[in-house]
Amino acid sequence: MNRYRPLDNVRIVLSHTSHPGNIGAAARALKTMGLSSLYLINPRSFPDKEAEARAANAKDILDNVRVCANINDALDGTALAAAISARPRGLSHDVYDSRQGAQEIIGYARENPVALVFGAESSGLTTMEVGKCHITIHIPADPDYSSLNLASAVQVMSYELRMALPEIEQHAQQSSNLASFNDVELFFRHLEQVMIASKFLNPEKPKRLMQRVRRLFSRARLEKGEVKFLRGFLSALDKMK
Repeated sequence: MNRYRPLDNVRIVLSHTSHPGNIGAAARALKTMGLSSLYLINPRSFPDKEAEARAANAKDILDNVRVCANINDALDGTALAAAISARPRGLSHDVYDSRQGAQEIIGYARENPVALVFGAESSGLTTMEVGKCHITIHIPADPDYSSLNLASAVQVMSYELRMALPEIEQHAQQSSNLASFNDVELFFRHLEQVMIASKFLNPEKPKRLMQRVRRLFSRARLEKGEVKFLRGFLSALDKMK
């Protein structure tokens, strides 16, 4: 982590990218705005010569790409993740436009690793992937033609992150004690087990209710001590059984 260079704490995550050229163009977009961390979740083709060609002088970004098997691996160690999505969702997190969202993200990046998650070109992010994030960011566009190329979306958000750098001081205090993605995931797993054991949650149909639970706690921005307290409470309930 680098509190004096918040962009170093920002990772751009591309999920199931189908066109290698978009990976290269995204790498170029990152480098032009001072970002360097690119994660790929199950890309269709990488490494790829087309990605290298589209990256131009950003091949060093491609050389350091981390390829992940799933969203959990890609968000490992982060404290805040944003889903970049244009689709309205019934169980959405707090929703920001690109400028507001960049200010939110860069504020937390002063003290913590954070992530922006982009979906596949044709289908976007899955409901499960959005559920792993804390907030949703949309890029305003003409409603009559709102389809934005993946690499273009990465460029827009990279630019907004750079422009948000002067805003970070107001977020310094609130971001220093955030719980990590890993700790929050363990809490959700523990909570689901207790809910099933108490017969409050049907183990055959946990998905919908757990989406609501994730939405609730994502708004709370859980801190390390709060997760520890909640896990202790759940452990006490386990002992009562």
